[in-house]
Amino acid sequence: MENLTLIIPAKNESESLPIFLNELKKYKYKKMIVLQKDDIKTIESLKGYDEVEIFEQNQLGYGNAIIEGINNAKTEYFCIINADGSMDPKYLPLMLDACRDYDLVFTSRYLRPGGGSDDDTFVTLLGNKIFSFLGNFLFNLGISDILFTYILGKTNSVKFLELKSNDFRLCVELPIKAKKFNLKYKDIPSYERVRIGGFKKVNALKDGFLILISIILLFFIKKK
Repeated sequence: MENLTLIIPAKNESESLPIFLNELKKYKYKKMIVLQKDDIKTIESLKGYDEVEIFEQNQLGYGNAIIEGINNAKTEYFCIINADGSMDPKYLPLMLDACRDYDLVFTSRYLRPGGGSDDDTFVTLLGNKIFSFLGNFLFNLGISDILFTYILGKTNSVKFLELKSNDFRLCVELPIKAKKFNLKYKDIPSYERVRIGGFKKVNALKDGFLILISIILLFFIKKK
Protein backbone atom coordinates (compact mmCIF):
# COMPACT_ATOMS: atom_id res chain seq x y z
CA MET A 1 0.00 0.00 0.00
CA GLU A 2 1.31 3.45 -0.96
CA ASN A 3 2.23 5.78 1.89
CA LEU A 4 -0.73 8.06 1.13
CA THR A 5 -3.93 8.94 2.98
CA LEU A 6 -6.93 10.18 1.02
CA ILE A 7 -8.66 12.79 3.18
CA ILE A 8 -12.31 12.79 2.16
CA PRO A 9 -14.50 15.57 3.66
CA ALA A 10 -18.04 14.18 3.60
CA LYS A 11 -20.74 16.48 4.92
CA ASN A 12 -24.20 15.17 3.99
CA GLU A 13 -22.81 12.86 1.30
CA SER A 14 -24.82 9.70 1.98
CA GLU A 15 -25.85 9.54 -1.69
CA SER A 16 -22.45 10.22 -3.25
CA LEU A 17 -19.98 8.65 -0.84
CA PRO A 18 -20.72 4.91 -1.33
CA ILE A 19 -20.58 5.34 -5.12
CA PHE A 20 -17.28 7.19 -4.89
CA LEU A 21 -15.78 4.68 -2.43
CA ASN A 22 -16.61 1.86 -4.83
CA GLU A 23 -14.63 3.72 -7.49
CA LEU A 24 -11.72 4.16 -5.06
CA LYS A 25 -11.46 0.45 -4.23
CA LYS A 26 -8.88 -0.16 -6.95
CA TYR A 27 -6.55 2.46 -5.43
CA LYS A 28 -4.48 0.98 -2.62
CA TYR A 29 -4.28 4.09 -0.49
CA LYS A 30 -5.55 4.68 3.05
CA LYS A 31 -8.95 6.36 3.08
CA MET A 32 -10.03 8.70 5.88
CA ILE A 33 -13.64 9.94 5.88
CA VAL A 34 -13.93 13.16 7.88
CA LEU A 35 -17.40 14.27 8.94
CA GLN A 36 -19.51 15.67 11.75
CA LYS A 37 -20.59 13.19 14.42
CA ASP A 38 -24.24 14.18 14.01
CA ASP A 39 -24.20 13.35 10.28
CA ILE A 40 -25.88 10.03 11.02
CA LYS A 41 -27.15 9.42 7.50
CA THR A 42 -23.66 9.64 5.97
CA ILE A 43 -22.17 7.49 8.73
CA GLU A 44 -24.83 4.82 8.14
CA SER A 45 -24.06 4.85 4.41
CA LEU A 46 -20.53 3.62 5.27
CA LYS A 47 -21.68 0.27 6.65
CA GLY A 48 -19.78 -2.47 4.88
CA TYR A 49 -16.83 -0.25 3.99
CA ASP A 50 -14.49 -1.70 6.59
CA GLU A 51 -11.37 -0.52 4.76
CA VAL A 52 -12.06 3.16 5.51
CA GLU A 53 -11.24 5.11 8.65
CA ILE A 54 -14.04 7.33 9.94
CA PHE A 55 -12.85 10.45 11.73
CA GLU A 56 -15.38 12.67 13.52
CA GLN A 57 -14.58 16.38 13.50
CA ASN A 58 -14.15 18.23 16.78
CA GLN A 59 -15.34 21.42 15.11
CA LEU A 60 -17.46 22.28 12.06
CA GLY A 61 -16.73 23.24 8.47
CA TYR A 62 -15.08 22.06 5.25
CA GLY A 63 -11.74 23.63 6.13
CA ASN A 64 -11.79 22.10 9.58
CA ALA A 65 -12.44 18.64 8.09
CA ILE A 66 -9.31 19.03 5.97
CA ILE A 67 -7.18 20.42 8.80
CA GLU A 68 -8.17 17.66 11.22
CA GLY A 69 -7.63 15.07 8.51
CA ILE A 70 -4.10 16.31 7.79
CA ASN A 71 -3.24 16.62 11.48
CA ASN A 72 -4.33 13.02 12.10
CA ALA A 73 -2.81 11.45 8.98
CA LYS A 74 0.02 9.02 9.74
CA THR A 75 1.31 8.54 6.19
CA GLU A 76 4.07 10.49 4.47
CA TYR A 77 1.61 11.91 1.93
CA PHE A 78 -2.00 13.08 2.05
CA CYS A 79 -4.48 14.06 -0.64
CA ILE A 80 -7.68 16.09 -0.32
CA ILE A 81 -10.36 14.52 -2.50
CA ASN A 82 -14.03 15.40 -2.11
CA ALA A 83 -16.76 12.83 -1.47
CA ASP A 84 -18.99 14.20 -4.23
CA GLY A 85 -17.00 12.47 -7.00
CA SER A 86 -16.06 15.66 -8.84
CA MET A 87 -12.32 15.04 -8.35
CA ASP A 88 -11.23 12.23 -10.63
CA PRO A 89 -9.02 9.67 -8.82
CA LYS A 90 -7.26 8.73 -12.06
CA TYR A 91 -4.90 11.66 -11.38
CA LEU A 92 -3.74 10.27 -8.01
CA PRO A 93 -0.74 8.23 -9.28
CA LEU A 94 0.46 11.20 -11.36
CA MET A 95 0.07 13.61 -8.43
CA LEU A 96 1.89 11.24 -6.06
CA ASP A 97 4.75 10.76 -8.50
CA ALA A 98 5.05 14.54 -9.01
CA CYS A 99 5.09 15.15 -5.26
CA ARG A 100 8.29 13.12 -4.76
CA ASP A 101 10.20 16.31 -5.66
CA TYR A 102 7.76 18.82 -4.12
CA ASP A 103 5.99 19.58 -0.87
CA LEU A 104 2.64 20.11 -2.62
CA VAL A 105 1.01 19.39 -5.95
CA PHE A 106 -2.01 21.55 -6.82
CA THR A 107 -4.35 20.60 -9.63
CA SER A 108 -5.85 23.14 -11.99
CA ARG A 109 -8.98 23.15 -14.14
CA TYR A 110 -7.52 25.97 -16.21
CA LEU A 111 -4.19 24.55 -17.34
CA ARG A 112 -4.12 23.33 -20.92
CA PRO A 113 -3.97 20.76 -22.26
CA GLY A 114 -5.91 18.50 -19.91
CA GLY A 115 -7.66 20.90 -17.56
CA GLY A 116 -11.38 21.61 -17.62
CA SER A 117 -14.61 21.38 -15.67
CA ASP A 118 -18.11 19.99 -16.08
CA ASP A 119 -19.07 21.60 -12.76
CA ASP A 120 -18.10 25.28 -13.12
CA THR A 121 -20.86 27.84 -13.58
CA PHE A 122 -20.26 31.30 -15.00
CA VAL A 123 -20.25 32.73 -11.46
CA THR A 124 -17.79 30.20 -10.04
CA LEU A 125 -15.57 30.44 -13.12
CA LEU A 126 -15.44 34.23 -12.82
CA GLY A 127 -14.77 34.03 -9.07
CA ASN A 128 -11.99 31.48 -9.54
CA LYS A 129 -10.33 33.61 -12.20
CA ILE A 130 -10.51 36.76 -10.03
CA PHE A 131 -9.18 35.08 -6.90
CA SER A 132 -6.43 33.28 -8.79
CA PHE A 133 -5.40 36.62 -10.31
CA LEU A 134 -5.33 38.24 -6.87
CA GLY A 135 -3.29 35.38 -5.44
CA ASN A 136 -0.73 35.68 -8.20
CA PHE A 137 -0.68 39.49 -8.16
CA LEU A 138 -0.42 39.92 -4.38
CA PHE A 139 1.61 36.84 -3.45
CA ASN A 140 3.23 35.68 -6.71
CA LEU A 141 1.82 32.20 -6.14
CA GLY A 142 2.32 30.97 -9.67
CA ILE A 143 -0.76 28.73 -9.70
CA SER A 144 -3.77 29.02 -11.99
CA ASP A 145 -6.63 27.67 -9.86
CA ILE A 146 -6.42 28.91 -6.27
CA LEU A 147 -9.85 27.61 -5.20
CA PHE A 148 -9.58 23.98 -6.34
CA THR A 149 -8.69 21.82 -3.33
CA TYR A 150 -7.72 18.65 -5.19
CA ILE A 151 -4.27 18.83 -3.59
CA LEU A 152 -1.65 16.21 -2.71
CA GLY A 153 1.22 16.98 -0.37
CA LYS A 154 3.77 15.85 2.17
CA THR A 155 1.96 15.59 5.47
CA ASN A 156 4.63 17.01 7.76
CA SER A 157 5.30 19.96 5.45
CA VAL A 158 1.65 21.03 5.57
CA LYS A 159 1.26 20.36 9.30
CA PHE A 160 4.04 22.95 9.72
CA LEU A 161 1.78 25.61 8.16
CA GLU A 162 -0.63 25.47 11.14
CA LEU A 163 -3.72 26.10 9.03
CA LYS A 164 -6.61 27.83 10.83
CA SER A 165 -9.53 28.35 8.42
CA ASN A 166 -12.47 26.13 9.32
CA ASP A 167 -14.51 27.02 6.22
CA PHE A 168 -13.87 27.46 2.50
CA ARG A 169 -11.27 30.16 3.20
CA LEU A 170 -8.83 27.29 3.62
CA CYS A 171 -8.70 27.20 -0.20
CA VAL A 172 -6.63 30.39 -0.22
CA GLU A 173 -4.92 30.06 3.17
CA LEU A 174 -3.14 26.86 2.14
CA PRO A 175 -1.37 28.09 -1.05
CA ILE A 176 -0.63 31.53 0.42
CA LYS A 177 1.01 30.03 3.51
CA ALA A 178 2.83 27.49 1.35
CA LYS A 179 4.37 30.42 -0.54
CA LYS A 180 5.09 32.36 2.66
CA PHE A 181 6.98 29.43 4.20
CA ASN A 182 8.86 28.63 0.98
CA LEU A 183 7.37 25.21 0.34
CA LYS A 184 8.13 23.72 -3.07
CA TYR A 185 5.00 23.22 -5.15
CA LYS A 186 3.68 22.97 -8.68
CA ASP A 187 0.32 22.74 -10.41
CA ILE A 188 -0.76 20.21 -13.01
CA PRO A 189 -3.93 20.03 -15.13
CA SER A 190 -6.98 18.13 -13.93
CA TYR A 191 -10.50 17.73 -15.29
CA GLU A 192 -13.35 18.27 -12.81
CA ARG A 193 -16.30 15.93 -13.25
CA VAL A 194 -20.00 16.48 -12.58
CA ARG A 195 -20.83 15.90 -8.92
CA ILE A 196 -22.64 12.66 -8.13
CA GLY A 197 -25.15 14.49 -5.93
CA GLY A 198 -25.60 17.23 -8.52
CA PHE A 199 -25.39 20.34 -6.35
CA LYS A 200 -22.77 22.56 -4.76
CA LYS A 201 -22.49 23.22 -1.04
CA VAL A 202 -20.73 26.52 -1.68
CA ASN A 203 -22.67 29.78 -1.42
CA ALA A 204 -20.84 31.60 -4.22
CA LEU A 205 -21.54 35.16 -3.03
CA LYS A 206 -21.18 34.63 0.73
CA ASP A 207 -18.14 32.36 0.54
CA GLY A 208 -16.62 34.52 -2.20
CA PHE A 209 -16.84 37.59 0.04
CA LEU A 210 -15.24 35.72 2.96
CA ILE A 211 -12.45 34.45 0.69
CA LEU A 212 -11.78 37.99 -0.56
CA ILE A 213 -11.50 39.28 3.01
CA SER A 214 -9.17 36.38 3.86
CA ILE A 215 -6.86 37.21 0.93
CA ILE A 216 -6.69 40.85 2.03
CA LEU A 217 -5.97 39.94 5.65
CA LEU A 218 -3.28 37.44 4.66
CA PHE A 219 -1.69 40.12 2.48
CA PHE A 220 -1.44 42.61 5.32
CA ILE A 221 -0.22 39.95 7.76
CA LYS A 222 2.45 39.13 5.18
CA LYS A 223 3.53 42.75 5.05
CA LYS A 224 4.03 43.10 8.84
